[in-house]
Amino acid sequence: MTLPDTMKAMVLTGHGGLDKLEWREDVHVPRPAAGEVLIRVGASAVNNTDVNTRTGWYSKAVRGDTNSAAATGYDGASDADGAWSGALSFPRIQGADCCGEIAAVGDGVDPARVGERVLVRPMHRPTGGDANALVTFGSERDGGFAEFSTVEEEHAFRIDSPLSDVELASFPCAFSTAEGMIQRAGLGAERVLITGASGGVGSAAVQLAKRRGAHVTGMTSPAKVTDLKALGADAIIGREDAVPEEAFDVVLDLVGGPRWPALLEALAVRGRYVTSGAIAGPIVELDLRTLYLKDLTLIGSTRQDPEVFTDLVGYIERGEIRPILAENYALRDLRDAQEAFLKKFHMGKIGIEIAG
Repeated sequence: MTLPDTMKAMVLTGHGGLDKLEWREDVHVPRPAAGEVLIRVGASAVNNTDVNTRTGWYSKAVRGDTNSAAATGYDGASDADGAWSGALSFPRIQGADCCGEIAAVGDGVDPARVGERVLVRPMHRPTGGDANALVTFGSERDGGFAEFSTVEEEHAFRIDSPLSDVELASFPCAFSTAEGMIQRAGLGAERVLITGASGGVGSAAVQLAKRRGAHVTGMTSPAKVTDLKALGADAIIGREDAVPEEAFDVVLDLVGGPRWPALLEALAVRGRYVTSGAIAGPIVELDLRTLYLKDLTLIGSTRQDPEVFTDLVGYIERGEIRPILAENYALRDLRDAQEAFLKKFHMGKIGIEIAG
């Protein structure tokens, strides 16, 4: 296969608003280094991490700031620590999700892999890296908002599924985040409360918790109750409703914010709380008496054991989970897609189709 010299891509030029996303049609097509594969990207999707990275929300310069500037982040964000693991270089092609086909391989990679349909593991330890080192596709390295992208071959997983590229692209980031939380909590056939249950990670967590036999309560807005129950939720709590005390063994929290103390009160003795998001606010108030008198376990969840993504691919191929797509956008309309994403009117994921 003869590869083109240039490609179309949406390029992030710096921390800031949507104006920092630039559509370009003359971006150099990357070539796979030794141990890497080149993927012709079929589809991607929108995630909170794409928005947070763009705005510099992860930067230590804005952490702990509760004013309106911190909501956008970029007012004080530093390039030196604006990514998941430190420095973020520009220009950067974002896109944590990626489904596509291997178009070429680097030295040391079996040429037979060319033509494989693959999903990219979005969060992983770099080859030879420290045990705590973390690379996120579309952050520390270029991602899926382009016609081509490269990744180390071990993170490009062959997928055998009748689902479309855009359906498959809805899985990697959201579902691996949710599965990572669930595995960290050791969730079994227990009572679990999932906040932000209608979002990409939340709706993934509903499905993944149900496949483990859990009794699932989702926290969401009234407009999304019917859809969430159709997805498998056993019960619903409104975002403004009182949360029953000591009613859950596990809380999977993606929201944070001012209602956070009620989530700990909702846990039974020896309950486990896991967080991988803070869309309602990162600064919360903790009564240490609640923590120690109830023997609670608090867990942060970002890094994932290798089996998380391997397991996820198996669930997809066996049809144990299904994609939830609210709508799809063309790559060149990514700004519109992120605007729609930030309104939070949707259920599940917003897909990005690369071709065309």
